[in-house]
Amino acid sequence: MKIALPHRLNHYGHYVILGLLICSQYIAGCASTKELAYFQDDLAQATATTAAAERYVPKIQTGDVLSVQVSSLNPEASSFFNPYSPIAAGGSVQTAPASPTTPLQAINGYLVDATGAIELPMVGKVNVAGQTVAQIKEKIRGMLTEYLKEPTVNVRNQTFRVSVMGEVSRPSLFAIPNEQITLLEALSLSGDVTIYGRRDNVLIIREENGQRTFGRVDLTKRDVFNSPYYYLHPNDVVYVEPGRARAATADRTNQILPIVLSALSFVAIIVSRF
Repeated sequence: MKIALPHRLNHYGHYVILGLLICSQYIAGCASTKELAYFQDDLAQATATTAAAERYVPKIQTGDVLSVQVSSLNPEASSFFNPYSPIAAGGSVQTAPASPTTPLQAINGYLVDATGAIELPMVGKVNVAGQTVAQIKEKIRGMLTEYLKEPTVNVRNQTFRVSVMGEVSRPSLFAIPNEQITLLEALSLSGDVTIYGRRDNVLIIREENGQRTFGRVDLTKRDVFNSPYYYLHPNDVVYVEPGRARAATADRTNQILPIVLSALSFVAIIVSRF
């Protein structure tokens, strides 16, 4: 059965619905495509080239945790240098994310102490701070030739990680197993910048050698590829600021919400009278 509403209710209802539609459009707003597009350049050019940033090779620092795996022609002798418990061999256990998609968990390895060294079974202290993983690998291999025949060594930094915060889809702390990551890759892991994030002013916070630096990167320009912040360093923090659209949306919501609530209250009063 179709119920006919009083004429006055229909009359007021039309105005309320119209007002709500206007409010919703006002709240939604829109961001300029120029503010959202990456790597902008002259559209008249069919192809273009730009200088690439120098590839970053990380160096080990105090507080890092290294995984050291040793093998040789004598597996039994090699096992002595691969202890099951890193603590028993003078190593340390640290907590860090195992991968970008798994939660924090314990990892085993040798802690680089305050003197910049790790301590291996039989070999003793090995100075590693300020050296690359490749250099440390060759250094340890040379030391092991005294104990093993044709030893091979695999060294990996277990605590290479970066943080992505702010206006991204999935802010998180990411562990980087291959010790190499670009700013664009880190943003991809976090689900990309949201429509409300500022792509033209991404902040990278970097701490090295006792100094903290704050760098800015404009992702809307192609020169991001030759920026010193294109390759991220261990423990870098990437922060994406909220843009004008986010602030405008918040302001509009605060302004319009009382009007919407008043309109709904008005409709409720009218309905109750009929």
